[in-house]
Amino acid sequence: MPEGHSIHRLARQFQDVFAGQVLEVSSPQGRFVAGAALLDRHELLEATAHGKQLFLRFDHGLLLHVHLGLYGAWSFGGDETFRGASSIGAPRRIGERESFSQEAGTGSLGSSYAGPPEPVGAVRVRLVATNGWADLRGATTCATITEAEAAAVLARLGPDPLHNRPGDREEFVRRLLRRKTAVGLLLMDQAVVAGIGNIYRAEVLFRQGVDPWTPGSSLDPETAGRLWDDTVTAMSDGVRDGRIVTTPSALWSGGNAEALDGEAHFVYKRQGQACRRCGEAVGMAELGARKLYWCPGCQN
Repeated sequence: MPEGHSIHRLARQFQDVFAGQVLEVSSPQGRFVAGAALLDRHELLEATAHGKQLFLRFDHGLLLHVHLGLYGAWSFGGDETFRGASSIGAPRRIGERESFSQEAGTGSLGSSYAGPPEPVGAVRVRLVATNGWADLRGATTCATITEAEAAAVLARLGPDPLHNRPGDREEFVRRLLRRKTAVGLLLMDQAVVAGIGNIYRAEVLFRQGVDPWTPGSSLDPETAGRLWDDTVTAMSDGVRDGRIVTTPSALWSGGNAEALDGEAHFVYKRQGQACRRCGEAVGMAELGARKLYWCPGCQN
């Protein structure tokens, strides 16, 4: 499932490319015809993200609300003024990286832009502007909602580390410390903190040396605060880079300007391999129906 940094990058791409334009909104697949009709021929005012939730606000008070879930993805294309990723979401084509291709600037390889291509696959919703298009496939949530309904969605979520507003850190610490649930589960609970997925969960707990099975109520406020601070740092790096890299450059192959896919993480999907710090074998277990990766040596 795409993590919070990808949704923030989506919001930034929509804001940069489509905000201020009147959009044609349709549902080539046919499953979102009524919702698309409510948004069609209206101006996109603003694109925002909170955790894994994307909101596109239009000029008549309605919003497009999207949660990509496990399989959702946006694809994009346009004319020579279009700049951005050609695909953001899941399945990701190169590990946790976004996809970039010539298609994002031309609409099709080797040809000039002449409008969006014919829909391919089950396109739930298509947005078309003067300079480009965006197609959504496979999302868990795709709905046209009111501001009040958007506020209700946000009210159910914890603070977003990528907003990091005044009071967010204290609210995160409060929500973490009041629960007896394992911290490895709490970090994935969107009502505790919004945007963390399986990779950031594993990597931040490792970087802070926290046992994933420690009850939230057993953590001290200082440790909980460090988890927030490191999550802010790690996810901000993800927004900047368009991929999740949690290791320092000292661990990358000599001369490489960026981490290879096998060098990007400390513990995620490295079960059985030697810990990059202590040398003990990285472990894997099921926690909350998701695979948890951790180092028994460093996190005890």
